[in-house]
Amino acid sequence: MFKNIKKLIEYPKEGIISKKILKEKNIDISLFCMAKNTNISEHTSIKQGIIYVVEGNGVFYLEKRGIRMQPEVIISMKENDIHSLKAKENTSFILILIGK
Repeated sequence: MFKNIKKLIEYPKEGIISKKILKEKNIDISLFCMAKNTNISEHTSIKQGIIYVVEGNGVFYLEKRGIRMQPEVIISMKENDIHSLKAKENTSFILILIGK
C-alpha cells in the first residue's frame, strides 16, 4: 500500500476532517486536518497514541502540558492520558493508535 499524505490533506472552512489511512488488527492510522482556530476538547483514549505533525501550527495539551504542534514534531501518549488540541493555523497530523 502507498499513500501520499500531502495529497490527502484538505482543510475545511471550520472544524475537522479525518481520513482513515489504515486499519489493521492492533493499529489504526488516521489523518486529521483541522481548520484554523479549531479546538478539540479534553478527552482520553483507551489506546496508546503517536501524533506526527505534517504541517501547521497549534498546541497539543498532554496532561496539562502544552506542546507546540509544528511540522515534523512527534508526540507520544499513553492510554488514558488526558489531552486536547488547538489549531492556531490550518494544521494536519497523523494519529497512530496502537492496542486492542
